[in-house]
Amino acid sequence: MRAEILSCMGGYPACYQRAYRCLGAAEEIAEDVRSIVISPPVEAKIAKRSKGILSREIKKTGEGAGQVKQRFLSAVTHRGLLAEFNTVDKLCKRVYELADSYGLAHVMLTHLLSGAVAAGHDAVACVSPMAPDRLEHLLLPGLSLAFVTSSPALPYEKRPYRRIRLDAMADAEAVRRNRARLRFSRKVSAALTEEAVDSLAQAKAMHDELEALYNPYVDFDRVGRMADQIAGEILKES
Repeated sequence: MRAEILSCMGGYPACYQRAYRCLGAAEEIAEDVRSIVISPPVEAKIAKRSKGILSREIKKTGEGAGQVKQRFLSAVTHRGLLAEFNTVDKLCKRVYELADSYGLAHVMLTHLLSGAVAAGHDAVACVSPMAPDRLEHLLLPGLSLAFVTSSPALPYEKRPYRRIRLDAMADAEAVRRNRARLRFSRKVSAALTEEAVDSLAQAKAMHDELEALYNPYVDFDRVGRMADQIAGEILKES
């Protein structure tokens, strides 16, 4: 049994390391793309648009600053890129779709988050799994209002309340001048992400083999009781 378990775990860490390297490289490319299309005038344009949304959609409560919870709404998994947009639709009836190919959504979401919290509203700030310091989606359940990033790789496929084409706010001259470079960057980034997903799938297959070996010896009733206890503690804290 020991030899079989060690055999299953042989390439397990290497698969994850390869996936992390690929995702890290993809994020470096994304940062390079952002450096091309984002300029001070672009940031000013997005700030102005954000201010208009705040004045229209988010009124002050007069109750002090709101609270922020940070969550992940999307993930890179062995099945590919996934986003739990169904969670958004359950919590919020009005969904702004931020159509974004270049990574501009974070700039707008930062303004919207700070404005909403300053107005007294609680917020769920959903960060990117590729770059946890960057906002990807914003939920304001108290207002039944959400702002989701929709990209070619992970589109929001429902009918939105409103759609904002952030690509149109990018530096048009920079986009025109670097069109070939941007196209190449998208292809390389997609290939790196695909390689990461493939590595995660390999790791999952190894895990399944390992699980098949030790499953008969696990007390799942006890595991279930412990899971319920831990879940209760987490829910109590939140």
